[in-house]
Amino acid sequence: MAEIFYSPYFGISLTIISFFVGQKIQKKTGLMICNPLLIAVVLIIGILLVFRIPYEAYQQGGAVINMFLAPATACLAVSIYNKIQILKEHWLPILVGCTCGSSASMISVYIMCKIFHLDDAVTAAMIPKSVTTPIAVSIAESLGGLPSITVVVVIFTGILGSIFAPIMLKIFGVTESMTAGISIGACSHAIGTSKAIQIGETEGAMSGLAVGICGIITVIFSIFI
Repeated sequence: MAEIFYSPYFGISLTIISFFVGQKIQKKTGLMICNPLLIAVVLIIGILLVFRIPYEAYQQGGAVINMFLAPATACLAVSIYNKIQILKEHWLPILVGCTCGSSASMISVYIMCKIFHLDDAVTAAMIPKSVTTPIAVSIAESLGGLPSITVVVVIFTGILGSIFAPIMLKIFGVTESMTAGISIGACSHAIGTSKAIQIGETEGAMSGLAVGICGIITVIFSIFI
C-alpha cells in the first residue's frame, strides 16, 4: 500500500480531484469564500493527516505539478497580447500603478515583520508575497529567506485576493476595467488573475500584465534590501 502513496500518480490524482471538488462546491454554493484552491489545500492536508500519508509521498506527484507553475504564468502573455493596444496607450499609468503596488506590498510586510519582531529569515521569506510563486521563491532565496514559508504566504495572499477582490472593487467604486485588473494582479499575482479573468477579458489581461511587471519591479527593489 505504501508504494501506491509514493507513486507520482497518487499526488497528481489527489491534487486534481481535490481541485475538482473545490470547483463543484464553489459552483454549488456560489460563495466567494469557497475558493477552489483553498478547498483543495484543506482537502489534501486533511487526507494526508487522516491516513497518515507522509508529505514526501505526496510530493512525488506534487513536484510534477510544480513544474507547470512557470509555463502557466507565461501563458498569461496570450491575454496580454490580445490587449496590446491598451498597453501602448496607457503604459505610464500602468507602470506607475504596478510600482506603487509592489512598493506598498514590500514596505508593509517589512514594517509588520519588524513590529512583531520576526527574524530576518522569515522577513525575507514574506517580502515577495505579492508576486507569483517562481519569482517569489527566487527572491526569497537570494535574500536568505525560507522558500517553504514563501510558498505558503504567496498562495495565501493569492487566495485572499481571489476571494476579496470583487468585494474591494465594489467598496472603492472601481468600475474601470484596466484599473481593476492592474489592482488585482499587483496584489494577488496569478491566483488573483484567474479571478480577474472571470470578471472580464480586459481585467484578466491587465492583471496578467501586472503580474509580470510587479515581478520585475520586486526583483529590482529586493536588490536594495
